[in-house]
Amino acid sequence: MSLAFCCTDTIFVRVYESRMDLLRAVIVGAEGTPYHDGLFFFDIFFPAGYPSVPPLVHYHAGGLRLNPNLYACGKVCLSLLNTWSGSQNEKWIPGVSTMLQVLVSIQALILNEKPYFNEPGFAHSSGTPSGEKSSQSYNETTLILSLKTMVYTMKKPPKHFEALVLGHFRKHAQDILAACKAYMEGVQVGCLAGGGVQDVDAGSKSCSTLFKSNLAKYITVLVQTFSLIGAKDCEKFLSLAKKGSPNLPSNFY
Repeated sequence: MSLAFCCTDTIFVRVYESRMDLLRAVIVGAEGTPYHDGLFFFDIFFPAGYPSVPPLVHYHAGGLRLNPNLYACGKVCLSLLNTWSGSQNEKWIPGVSTMLQVLVSIQALILNEKPYFNEPGFAHSSGTPSGEKSSQSYNETTLILSLKTMVYTMKKPPKHFEALVLGHFRKHAQDILAACKAYMEGVQVGCLAGGGVQDVDAGSKSCSTLFKSNLAKYITVLVQTFSLIGAKDCEKFLSLAKKGSPNLPSNFY
């Protein structure tokens, strides 16, 4: 039997009564990021040395790499987990660091508004025209991968989170599709927050033509999947798919 509890309004976890060394967590992607309204799952194992040593964390990647810190194999690179370099204060500190701190760090530091700059080699270009342009392009790719993550999560929800997954996407299907519509109409990925469009730092405020074409093509998959789980009135967004390109790779879905 597993027990569920909420760490924050956007982080939920389940523990197993018979295996207190195991934990499964889901983080909701924040608005104002290319991860908005997505669900991102992590399995956590507490080794014998915990809490003197950090937990081991595995990301449910589904073979997709939508962040420099989250590998397609499930590896999570984070100084707090001692899986990435960092100052002594950024690493796991026995008696100080906590599991909640790990989850909040993943949410705030990894699943952020400009994940392109999480890559150490690119961090120095933040704020420059070329850096911001590359960041925008990365966000566009990330948004598509986040949508793909939503689809495979709905089709095969992680065990003991089935109700949460289906309930979440039934509730947010309209918001997700409306955001896709806004992106296709010119809003830059990562600019939607608080029910409106927030400012961007540099570069064009419109998404690329290729991204709009790719997104339009994926609308049909989203609408079909949302409808299968019982989300209402999604079919009205199918008109967006007519703007898609017919020349996408056969493995796009």
